[in-house]
Amino acid sequence: MSISGKSTLAGLVAGAVAAFGTAGVPSAHAAYFAGKTMKIVIPFGFGGTYGKYARVFADHLPAHLPGTPNIIVQEMPGAGGVKAMNFAYNVMPKDGLSLLEPIDTCVIVQLMQADKVKYDVRRFTWLGSSNQTNNVMVIRTDAPGHSVEALMKGANAIMGSTGPGSDGTIFPRLAAGLLGFSGMKVISGYKGSAASMLAIEQGEVHGAAYNWLAWSSSVPHWFSGDKPVAMPFLQAGLEPDPDLPDVPLLGRLVAAADKPLVDFVSTNGTLGRGLVVPPGAPQAVIAMLRTAYDAMNADPAFKAGLDKLKLRLVAKDGKTIQEVVDKAIDGARPEIVERANVLIYGAKG
Repeated sequence: MSISGKSTLAGLVAGAVAAFGTAGVPSAHAAYFAGKTMKIVIPFGFGGTYGKYARVFADHLPAHLPGTPNIIVQEMPGAGGVKAMNFAYNVMPKDGLSLLEPIDTCVIVQLMQADKVKYDVRRFTWLGSSNQTNNVMVIRTDAPGHSVEALMKGANAIMGSTGPGSDGTIFPRLAAGLLGFSGMKVISGYKGSAASMLAIEQGEVHGAAYNWLAWSSSVPHWFSGDKPVAMPFLQAGLEPDPDLPDVPLLGRLVAAADKPLVDFVSTNGTLGRGLVVPPGAPQAVIAMLRTAYDAMNADPAFKAGLDKLKLRLVAKDGKTIQEVVDKAIDGARPEIVERANVLIYGAKG
């Protein structure tokens, strides 16, 4: 069944509202999604964890939605993920059939790159998250600067990044500014984490910064054996990743006055990999989507799908993530945002 015009949409939503909460699967719910093709937009290429999680979402979310719609995934890389964020906020249909897997740096970018951002992350509705993980800098073992100590002495390190709004730019530049990595440079423009990892393997760049799951699920062989190809040498998060207890945590290396700045930039680890609906979607549809997302996170089949791709499941509901986002935006002190802008982008916000 197709939706043609606002009156039809309103009628279906009204029916869903009236039926919501009744036993079984109300016909109004099934009618809204049945026969439809939903879309998940991802902000980077398919090869990284955004693409991998999106494909598992697309495989398993329909089973928990009435009417069992089909879901396809569309990549929209550009500007470190900001292109997809802006598109979802301003252009994406508001019917709840189009979803976005947001960049985990969306809060940081909104506060520090206001001239490039055309969204307010607080107005997206978060369905939930399925993973939280620290951002980790990895570097080739044959690079001149392959440790914090070497980089603090001025050793060179060229880091690959997808764009200015990505972890791959934000974390290296922040660490360079706070710890004095004068020889660290960032090259942007890679389509996704897979492309920059290939560049590392080919010796085009020395390293990059991504969430730890991107590294451990894509190139675990790099970190094993007598002569590992690369090594994790610095992580950003509120606590060390359980897999990396011995890798230095940025927040424990900086001066006490700079710890609030590091904590602010570390909010991305909490957001992780999840889905949002653009502002304006009907509340009844949002309720169905949130219920379905929670059910998916609790489904053993979903966990098995993630396991096949070596992905981790750390579930949080949409309300919890929404509160984290609102608190981060509303509580960001201007002086912290300004200092972060200077360190990362070389200019005041």
